[in-house]
Amino acid sequence: MAEHRSMQRAALLDAARSLLSEGGTEALTFPALAERTGLARSSVYEYFRSRAAVVEELCEVDFPVWAAEVAAAVERVDSAEGKVEAYVRRQLGLVGDRRHRAVVAISASELDAGAREKIRAAHGGLVAMIVEALEEMGHGQPRLAAMLVQGVVDTAARRIELGAAEDPAVITDAAVVMALRGVTG
Repeated sequence: MAEHRSMQRAALLDAARSLLSEGGTEALTFPALAERTGLARSSVYEYFRSRAAVVEELCEVDFPVWAAEVAAAVERVDSAEGKVEAYVRRQLGLVGDRRHRAVVAISASELDAGAREKIRAAHGGLVAMIVEALEEMGHGQPRLAAMLVQGVVDTAARRIELGAAEDPAVITDAAVVMALRGVTG
C-alpha cells in the first residue's frame, strides 16, 4: 500500500512538472492533475491539500537535484573565473529541462509565506556556490555580487524561455560576459 501511494504521489508530481512546463502556474489545477494521472479529482486531495502544497513538494524534490547539477559543474573547474562561468552556463543549459521550467514557474507563482521562504533558502544555497570564487577574484562584496550574478542568470533564463530572437547560445555567452565583467569591474 505504501509503495502504491508513493508511486501515485510521484505520478502526480510528474504531471505537475508537465503542466507547469507547458502552461505555467495557471495550468496546475487539481482537475488537470487528476486527468493526467487517471485519478479521481477527490483522490488528488488525498495526496496534496492545495496547489501550494504540490508546488512546495516540487521545490523540495526538484531544486536540490537541479542545484546538484550546477554544483557539479562548478566543482569540475579550478579557476575562480571558471567557476563563475560554469555556474552561469550550467544553469542556462538547464533552461530546457522540465525540472527547471517547473522551478521557474514555481518561483513566479503566488505562494504562501512558507513556500516562498523554502524557495528563498534553496536559492540562497545556489548563490553560495560562487561566493568563495568571487572572494578569490578579490570582490569586496562577494555575497552581493553572487546575488547579482544570479539576477543575470534569471534574466537570461527568462529570455531563453520566452523564445527571444537571439539564439540561446548567444544569450548564454552574453550572460557569462556580463557576469564576469560585472564581478571584476
